[in-house]
Amino acid sequence: MKFHNFGYLLKEGVKNLWKNRTMSIASIGVLISCLLLTGCASLVSINLTSMMSSIEDNNSITVYLTNGLPSLSAVQVGDQIRSIENVSECTFVPKDDGLADMMDLLGENAVVLEGLDGDENPLPDAYQISMHDLSKYDETIQQIQAIEGVDHYTDYSDIATKLSNIDMIVRVASLAIIVILAIVSLFIISNTVKVTMFSRRTEISIMKSVGATNGFVRIPFIVEGMLIGLISGGISVAILLVAYKYAVQALYNIVPFLNAVDIDPYVMYIIAGYAIVGALFGLFGGSISIGKYLNNEGENAVA
Repeated sequence: MKFHNFGYLLKEGVKNLWKNRTMSIASIGVLISCLLLTGCASLVSINLTSMMSSIEDNNSITVYLTNGLPSLSAVQVGDQIRSIENVSECTFVPKDDGLADMMDLLGENAVVLEGLDGDENPLPDAYQISMHDLSKYDETIQQIQAIEGVDHYTDYSDIATKLSNIDMIVRVASLAIIVILAIVSLFIISNTVKVTMFSRRTEISIMKSVGATNGFVRIPFIVEGMLIGLISGGISVAILLVAYKYAVQALYNIVPFLNAVDIDPYVMYIIAGYAIVGALFGLFGGSISIGKYLNNEGENAVA
């Protein structure tokens, strides 16, 4: 009954892992690379999707006037914009307010803009505009651009399109690399377990000669594969969470108004997901070599 004890099986799995630690370390290293790349690609994609959703939900457009345009002309431009049928709101934003908003966004980095008020303010006056129907976006923009005194405008649709293209490139490139690394991971895990089985071929043969089933023989080696996967998953998720935290902080220092996705509420789900995926990798990789060995060599494994 000793062989059916979970503690014994776990001990055997750990012993197998330690006995072939060189191959095990190689397996863990490759699997960590695969899991890290998967996690990085997922986080980049999630943040890009979040940014696109935020842009698409915002139907507000900033129309900038020609710098130095007289106040009366600026008022007339506003009246013409409001007369456009698809414009629902049109709010004047003085350049001093625009500078103040930019300084708020820059936070500590706003020191470079201090003192740039009045005539030294490089920003133009602007109008904040909302539309009734975004399907008429292009038509409305053309009407706004035709107004004398309008210099340029923010085009959120173009930004959303560019982010979408970047997201697609990240997904396709990451998927291709992940598939390659996944195959390599399974191959190395499979060979690690196979080396362990070969080194214990005499013991396996004795166990089978006294009536041990293939299912019983394979359990310690499956445990070894799963341990490789669990260790890889644990190391990967730790690196990913720490790296994401510092990456977001670094980006905030460069782009203070960046709105990165907060993953803190999902940490436990991420850890559980990595543990499950890592264990499945190890289970599948170990099962491949075990099945082949027992079918082709197990019956004649005595040295």
